[in-house]
Amino acid sequence: MAETGENHFDLIVIGSGPAGEKGAAQAAYFGKKVALIEKSQNLGGAAANTGTLPSKTLRETALFLSGFRQRELFGIDACVRERAGVQDFLRRERHVKETERQRIAGNLGRHKVPVFTGVARFLDAHTIAVGEETRLTGDVILIATGSRPFHPPAFAVGQRDIFDSDTILELDRIPQSMLIAGGGVIGCEYACMFATLGIKITLVEARDTLLGFLDSEVSRVLKERMIALGIEFRMPDSVLDVGRDDDGDERGWRVALDSGESIVSETVLIASGRSGNTGELNLESAGISVGSRGQLTVNENFQTSAPHIYAAGDVIGFPSLASASMEQARLAMCHAFGLEYKSGMAPILPYGIYTIPEVSVAGLTEAEARQKGHDPVIGRARFAANARGQIIGDSYGFLKLVFDRADMKLLGVHILGEQATELVHIGLTAMLCDAGADLFIKTCYNYPTLSEVYKYATYDALGRRNKP
Repeated sequence: MAETGENHFDLIVIGSGPAGEKGAAQAAYFGKKVALIEKSQNLGGAAANTGTLPSKTLRETALFLSGFRQRELFGIDACVRERAGVQDFLRRERHVKETERQRIAGNLGRHKVPVFTGVARFLDAHTIAVGEETRLTGDVILIATGSRPFHPPAFAVGQRDIFDSDTILELDRIPQSMLIAGGGVIGCEYACMFATLGIKITLVEARDTLLGFLDSEVSRVLKERMIALGIEFRMPDSVLDVGRDDDGDERGWRVALDSGESIVSETVLIASGRSGNTGELNLESAGISVGSRGQLTVNENFQTSAPHIYAAGDVIGFPSLASASMEQARLAMCHAFGLEYKSGMAPILPYGIYTIPEVSVAGLTEAEARQKGHDPVIGRARFAANARGQIIGDSYGFLKLVFDRADMKLLGVHILGEQATELVHIGLTAMLCDAGADLFIKTCYNYPTLSEVYKYATYDALGRRNKP
């Protein structure tokens, strides 16, 4: 574009979540004139305000208030209901949330990125209205508007005690019971968190395997540990209808399932996936069509059907990870402005699931390795046989490594247990360096540490490899 002026920018970013913030900062770092539009008064999108950070903070708070780790280690039976209420539960979450908002504002300020508050709406492919008064034009536009919870038709949206992953932070008490509709990552994370607080949890999932993308062994053990927390599973099953309990309990909901079972629960949490936040953008005026559940289709450079309009983060769907969203936006901006700073996404991404216990994976599962023509050899190491694992009382955690039998290159890392989301990076880095068994055998790990499990899982794999 040839336009100039105060309200013309090299880049306009819509949304201030992980993708929006990092995309704006990337372009501004290299001298581009950048504006950011955020419809909320609070910066950070779902990651800072309703999703990633709040939910993980609530998890740690639940573990602390319930005395869960102390109970496991010392046999202490702490009861959150006797000493904590919902304000105690949410206090730390609010502090972390506000700190992250301030960090984002500071980062944008350092990069001299002005923030325009209001709903963004395309007037044409290069012009965006912000509210009723402001008009911005841009050579390049990055859509990073994130996603929102999807509500199946069976649920009465806005009813008291029916929550989704955004509104659950409006909880005004610690309830006695909760039915969670959806056994994906969000549903499992909240199920573990609330079960730890002593809430009776029923989890309804339409699939017959819990988190089917996981290695089958990890999925099985995770379900066993969730059952040990007191979580009751209804799977495969699905919600047909939700209505007030016939007994007249104003705080009760009666949930009818496809199996014919009817469950009464004080609260209901909808965890049925998410939809892209594109409904207010008027994308037709920019010549862009919207896919299923409001998501945008992009090419390998994160360009939409309009080449100067890019999209990154949850609004483009899978993998919908904050970490991946940041990298997508950075790469998009490097492509848009011809920057040689970055040229591609890492070929292997880590996945962290903040259930109790944590799960984290990277690379191929055992089944995927076979499907791709490898002859996998498996190595396992149990936390119960690790000195640090014994110290912290993790008797069920384990590391599973998938190697190629021919050259013992590492193909996959699968961890369940304390610090899984941290430990996975050791194996991830090894795979990105095309390393394998020799690396773990040669490495001297601090003692006692959980990291040592990599060496012993590798010994286990080497022993299995040499067996006839």
